Amino acid sequence: MNADATTSAAAGPGPRPSALLLGFALLLALVFAGAFAAGKAVGPVAPGLRPAGGDSGPAHGDTGGAGDMDGMGGMGGHRTGPGAGR
Repeated sequence: MNADATTSAAAGPGPRPSALLLGFALLLALVFAGAFAAGKAVGPVAPGLRPAGGDSGPAHGDTGGAGDMDGMGGMGGHRTGPGAGR
């Protein structure tokens, strides 16, 4: 008989899946707690960050669409806006 086979058989079947899951959950909680503590210590990255010019949102009537994306006509959609007749 091989010496390696008897050594591994005597060691037992190994950790149970529930123990592995519990260990992973504990490790995940520790990483989350460490990241939360580091973020709390550093504080906000950019407090009061606003767009240039003090604009707080889209202009009146601007729906945020993709009307200014000329050259994207091959995507199967309808072309609107400047250059639609090209």
